[in-house]
Amino acid sequence: MIGSKNLTPQDLDKIESSVLVEELRKAKEELFNLRFQSATGQLDAHGRLKAVKRDVSRIHTIMRERELGIRAVPVPAPAKTTTKKKPAEDAAKPKTEEA
Repeated sequence: MIGSKNLTPQDLDKIESSVLVEELRKAKEELFNLRFQSATGQLDAHGRLKAVKRDVSRIHTIMRERELGIRAVPVPAPAKTTTKKKPAEDAAKPKTEEA
């Protein structure tokens, strides 16, 4: 996800803060590895370095805007539960006869 076109501000709005922190950690780790590869001359895709830097900046911006109340923090969706009638409940109800 880091360094791709999937990381737009609209997509980041949908992500919870805990997941956003984890994505930031991954992005910083990848940025460190890319810088290390660049220093040793092993980096093939130099554009990747720029993309990951932008992603780190986007994540920082979203997190700061949430702190200031500019952006809303997404609320996790409640788990969906379905209720089914138990066969015992149907049998326990008295049957009414219609004339």
